[in-house]
Amino acid sequence: MQENRKPPRPAFHGSDIEQIEQYYGISKENIVKFGANVNPLGLSDSVRKKLTEHLDIITSYPDRDYKSLRQVIAAYCSTNADYVVTGNGSTELISLLIGQRSARHALVIGPTYSEYDRELSLTGGHISHYYLKESQDFRMDMDDFKNALTDDIDFLILCNPNNPTSSALTQDKLRRLARLCKEREIFIMIDETYVEFSPHIDEITAIPLVSDFDNLMVIRGVSKFFAAPGLRLGYGVTSNRQFLKELKRNQNPWSLNSLGAYAGELMLQDTDYINRTRELILSERDRCLTRLKELDHVKVYPAYGNFILIKLLKDGLTSFDVFDHAIRQGMMIRDCSSFEGLPGEYIRFCIMNPDDNTRLLNCLNKLLV
Repeated sequence: MQENRKPPRPAFHGSDIEQIEQYYGISKENIVKFGANVNPLGLSDSVRKKLTEHLDIITSYPDRDYKSLRQVIAAYCSTNADYVVTGNGSTELISLLIGQRSARHALVIGPTYSEYDRELSLTGGHISHYYLKESQDFRMDMDDFKNALTDDIDFLILCNPNNPTSSALTQDKLRRLARLCKEREIFIMIDETYVEFSPHIDEITAIPLVSDFDNLMVIRGVSKFFAAPGLRLGYGVTSNRQFLKELKRNQNPWSLNSLGAYAGELMLQDTDYINRTRELILSERDRCLTRLKELDHVKVYPAYGNFILIKLLKDGLTSFDVFDHAIRQGMMIRDCSSFEGLPGEYIRFCIMNPDDNTRLLNCLNKLLV
């Protein structure tokens, strides 16, 4: 007699829109992507207009040193242009940095983005994890963390604000961390993909520390805040000139195309778009957090990114149940069961336009009151 077995439960990530479309039979054009963490305003109209007017730029090679773009990035970040390196998305720079450091023992602060582990696994070194504690709302306990730093660790990775917890280390903690790691000869990679969505950027960015510490590199990109994941533009900031020289030596020439370099300059100087984005995200995030805290069966955590993590506390209700309920109404959230170091039932969703946010809040309300 053949045993009846349920098909394995699918696990979708934020970018798996095609797989979701096929599995559920819902056109991807009709799905609101709450799992992708991308600015709901979409590409800036002024950037789009200028790009279409300058398409001929692709008939020429970009400046090999991307001098103009690096100057714009430096002005945007209030740093030195000589500290800046550009790349084919932050992913390329993360890969180059990890490969170049070739760590003997890397420590990753989690739960977090799985790509760090994948890249580290290619270098052959040992990988350990320090998991932020749910009981502390995923805030860093510096004294506890210090005890976790064994003598053989030579590389540290953190995402700030962190994905998926949306928690963040403040600049004073980052300075303490950088000093501690400097004393122990540990190099730090800080991924600031979501920093521009935070309530007060100056309070959590590590960019001001770069001039004081040469044992760290800050990485950012335009995929999320500027709604341009297909552009593949990322940049890193470090004052370690020797490391920067070696990184560039191992980087493919012209890794960023002419159109991407030009678009990057436009985006980072588009103050109207930047201000409108921050106004939307900050106001809607506050509204969503207020509504969520009214629900009976969830725990809501402080959010610094453009996304919110919540823990489900209703007996028998799983993260996939909530994902499935939402996607059937055309809203794709993130089932967080695939994140290592995040035991329990969690979902994550990003801030979208007000009407879409209201739809999702009403959807969650039906399950969690």
